[in-house]
Amino acid sequence: MTRVKRGTIANKKRKAVLSYTKGFRWGRKSKERLAKEALIHAWQHAWRGRKEKKREYRSLWNVKLNAALREEGLNYSTFIGKLHKDNIQLDRKVLAMMAVKQPEAWKKLVSAVK
Repeated sequence: MTRVKRGTIANKKRKAVLSYTKGFRWGRKSKERLAKEALIHAWQHAWRGRKEKKREYRSLWNVKLNAALREEGLNYSTFIGKLHKDNIQLDRKVLAMMAVKQPEAWKKLVSAVK
């Protein structure tokens, strides 16, 4: 039976793991065992961070809306309640963008809701 050298696949796997850890500090970028452990944690934090980003943006939109509404003599909660009552289906992202970038349309919307 012929001899089979099996280093190529193992080396490929090691190289792949270490390619993901570029920029990590100390042995976590160059030692396979430490790199694997670092990647497990990094990917967990990245997954959670993508979920947290959505939450943070929604709260930012709410703050922007409330600030724009205070100038019009309303507050956030009553405005959202009136929007639902009038069956105007615009999400908070669009409303916040409208308040910042299109003030004329924003004033028309607020006056329509009042």
